[in-house]
Amino acid sequence: MYRLLSKSAAVAFASVAASILLALIVVPALGGVVDGTAWVMLVMCPLAIAWPASAYMFWQGDKLKRAHDELARAHAELAAAHSRLEEKSKRDPMTGMLNRETFFQALDRTRRRSDRGALLIIDADHFKKINDSFGHLTGDDALLEIAAAIRRAVRAGDVLGRIGGEEFGALLVGATDDEAARVAERIRHEVELIRFRPVDERTVPLTVSIGGTVCGHDTTVSDLMRAADRRLYEAKSRGRNLAIVEPVAAAA
Repeated sequence: MYRLLSKSAAVAFASVAASILLALIVVPALGGVVDGTAWVMLVMCPLAIAWPASAYMFWQGDKLKRAHDELARAHAELAAAHSRLEEKSKRDPMTGMLNRETFFQALDRTRRRSDRGALLIIDADHFKKINDSFGHLTGDDALLEIAAAIRRAVRAGDVLGRIGGEEFGALLVGATDDEAARVAERIRHEVELIRFRPVDERTVPLTVSIGGTVCGHDTTVSDLMRAADRRLYEAKSRGRNLAIVEPVAAAA
């Protein structure tokens, strides 16, 4: 308020000065005299008109600026909320990993940019037994433990997704045959180290089987999925708790 009054007062006094200056130039030129009444009018009229008019103008300007600032803040909050909602729609609500659709979109984009990399499909072993024995809430806890182990085992920049009930996908960006095999084994080992105790102090073992394939030249997402699925089936048939990665030559 003080700033508004100060600005409007400055405009009013500038108007008084301009009025007096103009009168002193024009009135004598027309043969007139600026007398006492004229002096009062020269001062009072600009003050009575310019001061309230300028105060109102500045007040309206401040209101418009505040409204613009509020609109900008609301727009920023809306954009942030939309961004959060969009990101949430891409995530599996339980594990926080990418959901199936978003994971395969990321896999497809990566395949278009580069021929290097590997796909791992990670499936929890005997998971139905955990759900049947302890209930689905306990099964969810076990899945969260497995998801955390997978995160610990992959490299920075790798892309993770939950692509089924107890099945995860890992896109190892730029990985070679050897790197993919090492990461797959690290995941298997990290899960095996989990000491999962759903009730009392009894430990329930958690393990995963992993099938993987390294990207070959011109391989499609469907090709990669089929190759990784073959290796996953092989790992299951050979006793589970095993990681098998198909080399690039076989995937091409």
